[in-house]
Amino acid sequence: MSVAERAAGGGSGPEMQSSDDGIAFRCRSLAVDLGIADYKRRIIENLDIEVPRRQFVCILGESGVGKTTLLRVFGGLVPAAPGSRLELNGQAISGPPQGAVFVFQNYAGSLLPWRTARKNVELGLEETLPKAERQRRAMVALEQVGLADRANDYPRQMSGGMQQRVQIARALALEPRLLLMDEPFGALDAMTRENLQIELRRIHQASGATIMFITHDVDEAVLLADRLIVLRGKPAAVGLDIVSPLPKERDQITTKELPAFLELRHTIYEMLRGHGTRA
Repeated sequence: MSVAERAAGGGSGPEMQSSDDGIAFRCRSLAVDLGIADYKRRIIENLDIEVPRRQFVCILGESGVGKTTLLRVFGGLVPAAPGSRLELNGQAISGPPQGAVFVFQNYAGSLLPWRTARKNVELGLEETLPKAERQRRAMVALEQVGLADRANDYPRQMSGGMQQRVQIARALALEPRLLLMDEPFGALDAMTRENLQIELRRIHQASGATIMFITHDVDEAVLLADRLIVLRGKPAAVGLDIVSPLPKERDQITTKELPAFLELRHTIYEMLRGHGTRA
């Protein structure tokens, strides 16, 4: 069976399933309009997606196709058009849902320079948890990203890759059910990016979060994802939806030499270049 024949079922029926069916996130007939009044423009149309809990999904598409807009809709930051249906763990999304956390590319601007790494990680917990529990969760999260020994360092004492890991730790400390990541490694150098890609795979396995990850990098998407979704067209719809055949354990060398990696990479490139067929 070829990679293209392993296309994932994004949900074909009109009815929502029950909230205990193992699905973390789902949308039905999703449409998104940007602009106001007579200047509205449809960006996304007729999107049906179901994402099982713990799945790592990478979303790709050409620039301007609506990837970031889609992620913001998933996070309740941008409203969907009337008639759209969105749920997180069985609950309708009408604003930022509890349990969903964003990680953006601009890590440097998101860390408070007068706080240590641990204090930055604790930031989102200060209104809800006592000091001892905040510190415990922060240290667990820093351990997950390999920075427990830098807990008392300030951002200025850290490299760009370390700062990005602090931001990921801050998200993990919130124990998110849904982690929404918008090109989080896009501004990093190649070596740091490659190290963090494998780190994120490990973190995903350990945390159990569902991850929706936007990237322009096909190799990054194929290496990271349990499932790959390519948006295509104007307005955008799902052009390709594929469950990865790669093993759960991955690395930068042996995984990229696998025939299945090369085949999947080729399939994604063909779709992005407009030569593939919808699946």
